[in-house]
Amino acid sequence: MSEKLQISDARLEPISQKVLAGERLTADDGLALFQSHDLLAVGWLANHVREQRHGNLCYFNVNRHINPTNVCVAHCKLCAFGRSPDAKGAYTMALDEIYARGAQGVAEGATEFHIVGGLHPDLPFDYYLDLIRGLKQRFPQVHLKAFTMVEVHYYARISKLSIRDTLLKMKEAGVDSLPGGGAEIFHPRVRRIICDHKVSGQMWLSIARTAHEIGLRSNATMLFGHVETLEERVDHLVRLRDTQDKTRGFVAFIPLEFHPANTGLKDIPKPTGFDALKTIAVSRLMLDNFDHIKAYWIMLTPRIAQIALRFGANDLDGTVVEEKIYHDAGATTPEHLTREELERLIRAAGRVPAERDTLYNRVDRSKMPPPVASPTRPSDGFIPAASLTVN
Repeated sequence: MSEKLQISDARLEPISQKVLAGERLTADDGLALFQSHDLLAVGWLANHVREQRHGNLCYFNVNRHINPTNVCVAHCKLCAFGRSPDAKGAYTMALDEIYARGAQGVAEGATEFHIVGGLHPDLPFDYYLDLIRGLKQRFPQVHLKAFTMVEVHYYARISKLSIRDTLLKMKEAGVDSLPGGGAEIFHPRVRRIICDHKVSGQMWLSIARTAHEIGLRSNATMLFGHVETLEERVDHLVRLRDTQDKTRGFVAFIPLEFHPANTGLKDIPKPTGFDALKTIAVSRLMLDNFDHIKAYWIMLTPRIAQIALRFGANDLDGTVVEEKIYHDAGATTPEHLTREELERLIRAAGRVPAERDTLYNRVDRSKMPPPVASPTRPSDGFIPAASLTVN
């Protein structure tokens, strides 16, 4: 970076000295960064750290999202995706439909299936294990990033297994890593308001630690821009950093911008672009033991995600395909982008595209076998939730 740092907020002077010296920031430093309106200085510092680690590269992958069911017992206020079993639009996928979608993903060149869904009151744990086994048997080359800490806790409860044994069964079935969803904001005050039926922040972190102990890596997230305070955002980041110090199991951190439409918090205004960029930048500065910070274009919009590549982010996530959770909450972004579109966005932002797999190994398409053609898609693979029969 040849540009000089110019600071208009005096509170950032001592923080900038720490960042440039490679020293760890404190919670008070994180709060000062969030409180500062000197976005360009905060962004400059985050970009400095980002370029020290990754140079001019920006990572992306070719992935496909699969949401097996939107039926959920949690009824969180933050969510527009979950449905009661008899609600309009409730669905549960037959396993054959999931396998067909997996085949479509492979035909599109996917190296990862991202699998999350609702907490269904009638599906047994074996349904999810069979789902994973079937995908792994059919597509052994595809990385299965499946089930959040919230889902793991629910599966343990319905199967009467320990968290560790639940994770071991998932790993044995073919789960390769875990996504980072469900973290929201760890502070109990916030969780009581936005997701009071969901696992506690402490339990989310405990499940992540257990997953890391048995060799399953995971991502981590933070949902920002709703009822949380800036202090609670910092607390969330510090708890993640402390956990990463112990396990080194987190692969990437993804700040998730709250979308209020169609949720129980629909009267809350959306976060601004200013807040989104600052949150990404502060995350990069506070999470010194996380290698990767994602700018999740689905929630940010591709335009803001491009700018975020100069504010600490070094990854745009992936092609996604058929994203449901945030579009149910009012996201107006496309449900997918092609590999070529992602590369164009990255180059237009002045970065160099680097295709990766889930664990950030570089992907060389010239050395990969051609994708297998997808079978004919079933005309309707959804099982209406109200008519679901579990054998």
